[in-house]
Amino acid sequence: MNLRVDQLWRYPVKSLAGEPLESARITRDGIAGDRIVHVRGPEGVRTSRRQHRMLGLHGTLDADGIAQIDGHPWDGDAALALVRAAAGPDAWLESDGFGLFDVLPLLVATDGAIAAFGRDGRRLRPNIVIGGVDGLDERTWPGAELHIGDVIIGLDSLRPRCPMTTIDPDTLERDPEVLRDIGRRFRGLLALNADVIRPGPLHVGDAVRLVRPA
Repeated sequence: MNLRVDQLWRYPVKSLAGEPLESARITRDGIAGDRIVHVRGPEGVRTSRRQHRMLGLHGTLDADGIAQIDGHPWDGDAALALVRAAAGPDAWLESDGFGLFDVLPLLVATDGAIAAFGRDGRRLRPNIVIGGVDGLDERTWPGAELHIGDVIIGLDSLRPRCPMTTIDPDTLERDPEVLRDIGRRFRGLLALNADVIRPGPLHVGDAVRLVRPA
């Protein structure tokens, strides 16, 4: 396989739609600027698993690295109004780092698995999409490493999927059959939880070397 970085994604506000990148700085905590703000309610961190309209809002970073929600600074009244309209009138925003990641700092998907999935890959909310992968070869990758220039990414485990996959990223329509299909055909698991072994820069188009354990 001739592997490469096909896509890079950052989600500055957890559970909102993210932004595609041409390059990214990988730190020990994943992509710099990823999930630096989250939505909370009285029950704790609030996500689009239950408040699916949150996915209709877009999180980005401005030139100063400040998270924006549909172009508004995350800590301003306009952003809060948008979030409350989507997530409930008792929602608020924080940036204390609590609940930053569901499992590990990176989620790695592959073009082969997305093709087998047969739906928009944004439903899987990857940070990195690796191209040039044969079919479902990613299912043999846990325990291996991705070497991309100076960056080394450790692949830990396949990701159990949640109801967020049932939401169309453009229309916000929900289709419960999507999650049932993932259960039937992929045992509920798609894409890979990953950690950063060696940080550094990444670019779309970078060559990738898969290093399997001896």
